[in-house]
Amino acid sequence: MSVLQTARPSWKTEDLDLFEDEIGKFFSRELAPHVETWRDNGVVDRWAWTKAGEAGLLCMSMPEEYGGAGGHFGYEQIFMEQQAKAGVEGFGAALHNCIVAPYILHYGTEEQKKRWLPRMATGELVGAIAMSEPGTGSDLQAVRTTALKEGNQYVVNGQKTFITNGQTANIIIVVAKTDPSEGAKGVSLMVVETDEVEGFERGRNLKKLGNKAQDTSELFFTDVKIPTENLLGTEEGQGFVQLMQQLPQERHQIAVQGMAHIERALTVTIDYVKERHAFGRPVMAFQNTQFKLAECKARATMARVFVDYCTGQLIEGKLDPVTASMSKMLISDMENEIIDECLQLFGGYGYMDEYPISRMYADARVQRIYGGTNEIMKLLIARSL
Repeated sequence: MSVLQTARPSWKTEDLDLFEDEIGKFFSRELAPHVETWRDNGVVDRWAWTKAGEAGLLCMSMPEEYGGAGGHFGYEQIFMEQQAKAGVEGFGAALHNCIVAPYILHYGTEEQKKRWLPRMATGELVGAIAMSEPGTGSDLQAVRTTALKEGNQYVVNGQKTFITNGQTANIIIVVAKTDPSEGAKGVSLMVVETDEVEGFERGRNLKKLGNKAQDTSELFFTDVKIPTENLLGTEEGQGFVQLMQQLPQERHQIAVQGMAHIERALTVTIDYVKERHAFGRPVMAFQNTQFKLAECKARATMARVFVDYCTGQLIEGKLDPVTASMSKMLISDMENEIIDECLQLFGGYGYMDEYPISRMYADARVQRIYGGTNEIMKLLIARSL
């Protein structure tokens, strides 16, 4: 049972309860025992993707006709929650499931969907999206990577950085300029199948403050030739609009992950302060501990209700960009604040890497940065005033 004891959201059916139990067992049994190795190596083993595909856990919200499970975002939320609960770090399936696959579903041609989505569902193809570049950050209109048409192909040139699944992915959606003179109107999304091209190179697997098991990389494209059929959709110049249309789900996904980590932080902290003794009694017996955790639980309960509400809106196709920006901003800020409070209650042990609260503290920091910084979220929300 969750430490928050919130009401069951309307979108959570009995089927989802059964799924929640099974996926929890999958993460605990199949992946969690390997996390330390993945942290040491800086990347999740490729077999984990195949195993997740065999278990039907990839592309769950994609239609069955394209190899998916025909579910909705609620399945993806439970996936992320159970991954966090089991402490499975680094496995970038949420990006694969909730960001890369939906771009292909919503904007791809029928041939593109049939070509790529079934192989993403099995784990044969692992997805990434290459947006950020050195010097551009959240300013996607300023990307310098180009994809210029030459006959029946595009030639891609440029550099990307901070790319999740960068060392593993073999299908990458690249944000590029097909017309560098047109600003946002010149942006297109190009699909690069890395096993089928020359000139593509993976750079460093970047060393980071947190998320040690996650491969986050530089990518280089030098005269990479891809067929014209790899333009996502049928027209050039649609990329910026496509990116903007998908941002509500991408940003709410960050909130869902943050909420899952808040709940795990509270769970491990409550267990710890009940067992740890100081001055002859459990740390939980001190009023300061009780008050701090009471505040955290109250705030987290309120946040959980909002996250589940936003998920319901998303499932119904009603989650607007402003509300999604609120979800991302509020939950990621709260995630950092509550995990910080929890770490304090661990005392010196909270600073030790062997304790999960220490790792969660480091991992949480990026939540306020990627998917659009929280400062960008405030600007978007302010426009609705």
